[in-house]
Amino acid sequence: MAVHAAVGQASNLDGREAATQAAYAALTQMGATRPAAALLYASHEYDIQQLISGLSGQLGDTPIFGQSVQGEFGPQGVSQRSVAVALIGGDELNARTGWAPGFNEQPHRAVEQLALTLELGANSRGALLLAGSAQTSDGDSAAASLPPGAYTLAGALSGGELRRGRNYQVGGNQNGSAGVAALYFGHGLTAGVGYGHGWQPVGRFFKVTGARGAWLRMLDGKPASEAYASVFGRPAREWGFPPLNELVRLYPLGIETDGETEWQVRTPQLVEADGSLRLNTPLPEHALANLLIGSAEACLEAARAATEQARAALQGATPRLAIVLADSSWQILFKGNPGGDLAAVRKILGPDVPVIGGYTLGQFAKPNGDARPKFLNQHMVVMLLGESGKG
Repeated sequence: MAVHAAVGQASNLDGREAATQAAYAALTQMGATRPAAALLYASHEYDIQQLISGLSGQLGDTPIFGQSVQGEFGPQGVSQRSVAVALIGGDELNARTGWAPGFNEQPHRAVEQLALTLELGANSRGALLLAGSAQTSDGDSAAASLPPGAYTLAGALSGGELRRGRNYQVGGNQNGSAGVAALYFGHGLTAGVGYGHGWQPVGRFFKVTGARGAWLRMLDGKPASEAYASVFGRPAREWGFPPLNELVRLYPLGIETDGETEWQVRTPQLVEADGSLRLNTPLPEHALANLLIGSAEACLEAARAATEQARAALQGATPRLAIVLADSSWQILFKGNPGGDLAAVRKILGPDVPVIGGYTLGQFAKPNGDARPKFLNQHMVVMLLGESGKG
């Protein structure tokens, strides 16, 4: 079946006007094709109700899925304070959306509720997009609560201001700042997913000696901020304030897990006043944590590899839309070369595949039917949606 997709992007101080302009730009590219779904990736600085108002005025009852991000990907490249809207349609394309509350406190229950809404089960095929609140306490639990199935998955935790809870998720006619949203294409599409990161161990190990929920309190028997201070030479008290409070995201921890050949990357979101590190999933007590440091060159290679992996998974199908979800640490790393990471993806795909997405605070991926859903930190996840010859 024929699948058509288009992306529009606009910047405006008024959220309603920005959403209206972005949706209109995408609609004009769709021609006579009726959109089956709309994807929204927009700055967390906009009011979500203004965005919904602008989109509804252009798109009517088209199902909307989306989330806030730290920086937006679209036809303008990488932007700040903009709205990017993707439309995708086809005669046989089936799309369902959903939203569930309570993702911060009980992510597993929220995901289970969402799966019921979407009728997602062990026999499900197709493609799933997921967007969760960045303030969740257990991303691993959320991923593990997704049902098995032959579907592919790409998703992320919404970008925003963590301390003030400024982030949002949209699923159909529901939205909020502490929930989880999804868009599921049951048939009519071929989907491919790839992912990778550019962080490597530097040979400095810590032992996790104090952890409670998503808070990493002690490393090597002392407050976590003191452990970081011992490596980087900046006083522990400074890690709780800008710029170190933001830059700490560049220095995640690699956790060795049984049965896995790669480090499980876990990222500090914030440094709390007591010197503990706030993560978005728990770390096991007594785990060995290796300090990781990233490089722009390694991230560019990871971006290219993730895109190639997604394209190979299409098995010859023509890609019609690319969804790119990169960790906000990439945004910091590429501050001297803004958009260099997105340019690496575009170079693989060529100029004819529209791209949408943004910088996020955690990622989800499931590349094929045999894989388990994973919760990731520091990664770039690329999902390609292509035409399918099967209904």
